[in-house]
Amino acid sequence: MDYKTALIPTHGGYRKLRSFQSAQLAYDLTVVFCDRFIDKHSRTHDQMVQAARSGVQNIAEGSMASATSKKTELKLTGVARASLEELLLDYEDFLRQRDLRLWGKNSPEALEARKFLSDKSDGSDRSDKKGASVLLDTSPEEAANIMICLVNQASYLLRKQLQTLEQKFLEEGGFTERLYNRRRAHRDKS
Repeated sequence: MDYKTALIPTHGGYRKLRSFQSAQLAYDLTVVFCDRFIDKHSRTHDQMVQAARSGVQNIAEGSMASATSKKTELKLTGVARASLEELLLDYEDFLRQRDLRLWGKNSPEALEARKFLSDKSDGSDRSDKKGASVLLDTSPEEAANIMICLVNQASYLLRKQLQTLEQKFLEEGGFTERLYNRRRAHRDKS
């Protein structure tokens, strides 16, 4: 039985998604960033770490729910993206409140950071802990801008993932349709 005819198809596989790998790296590096630059006892520290964590966890949960609910998968993938947007605003606030420069999207620094970060989140089922070193020897301005680049990358990948999920749902339907078709086919055989 293949994916399209299976009642409960193979699901999960989120660890191989570039969106998951980028979000996981953003989570790991957010912990490093917050420990370096944000008071550990502040609400902001907790909020940033939790927003980053939510991005990762919702991708995983949506992927696992996908077998029986494409609606849930779409919703949780959207929640992951919204969590990363919250995190992005926190990094932008960090720069603005300290009167630090926000790199332009196509600035040489941003282009270099995106290339480096893309290499760090590519092809692994776990975040590269060595990637954390990129934030250990940087200024607050550089670290926040690097994180903005990473969060934007993860958000972009999630947007593309949502578009793919939507198209796949339109073409193949979801669990309820498979259930109905299987039940109808069973009745027709009887």
